[in-house]
Amino acid sequence: MTSANQIRMPAGGAPASPAGPRRPAGARRADNRRKWYEIIGLTTPAIVVYVMFVLVPMGFAVYYSLFRWRGVGPPTEFVGLRNYTLAFQDPIFLDALRNNAIIVFGSLLIQGPIALGIALLLNRRFRGRSVFRLLVFVPYVLAEVTVGIMWKLLLTGDGTVDALLRSLGMGGLVQAWLADLDVVIWTLLAILTWKYVGFAIILLLAGLSNVPDELTEAAAIDGASWWQIQRHVTIPLLGPTIRIWMFLSMIGSLQIFDMIWVTSVPAVRSLGASATMATYMVDNGFFARLWGYGNAVAVILFVISFVAALLFQRFLLRRDIEGAITRRAK
Repeated sequence: MTSANQIRMPAGGAPASPAGPRRPAGARRADNRRKWYEIIGLTTPAIVVYVMFVLVPMGFAVYYSLFRWRGVGPPTEFVGLRNYTLAFQDPIFLDALRNNAIIVFGSLLIQGPIALGIALLLNRRFRGRSVFRLLVFVPYVLAEVTVGIMWKLLLTGDGTVDALLRSLGMGGLVQAWLADLDVVIWTLLAILTWKYVGFAIILLLAGLSNVPDELTEAAAIDGASWWQIQRHVTIPLLGPTIRIWMFLSMIGSLQIFDMIWVTSVPAVRSLGASATMATYMVDNGFFARLWGYGNAVAVILFVISFVAALLFQRFLLRRDIEGAITRRAK
């Protein structure tokens, strides 16, 4: 006889599982099918849109880049990789590549320190902080066409900028800001910095809001100065946010088109002084009606951007991406 409180042991000697009976195999298979149906139903629209508006146009661009085609009728004159070789033999295209590189590195080296310094200052509590945050973000929310036209009017010969410099006794600094072949790219870089530094500031302010106050307070208690706290605590914790901004800035600088197109002078751009790969593509593909050549330039731009993104993710974003992935415990 066994008592009522004694655990009943099965014939094999092992205690019964407290989880209850296992579900039938058919029910488990039905659950798995339901999960797959949900995954397919949720991802299919996005996959269809991606294929139709990304992969298919890319395929057509590669196809047409292998022909000499002026956009009328089906392409018939196959030229292979000649459009690509012609692009790299054109000094104007090489100037456009150089200008893109200047914009990429200039944006990172100029916008980054400015945005970081302003973000650290705006992260402190003082009267009117919200107003200052709004003011630094206003240029970014303005349309690119509006900004381009505004600066084009300000920088025109004997315009507002020239008049301001002369009134301050700095007439010697007056330049043909958008017409001088040696100055125009740096003028455009300054305009791009004014336009997009607000985005970097807001992004860094969002990252600063995630820095625990306990760490900075502990450092202050230990006797660290404000600068030491920023250098050894705050800025290292901003690493992921800074790297994300660098990635977005790099890709945007490689594909920049609208600001350059609206602000630059067509005659100067045609000489390569203010051209980028995107403006070069439109000038030679759309307006010159060299559709095959224009598609080749588009493919080159895509390959450069894709390789740059892969290298950046491989060497700079790898730790952030791996840290964000939740691995299933085995």
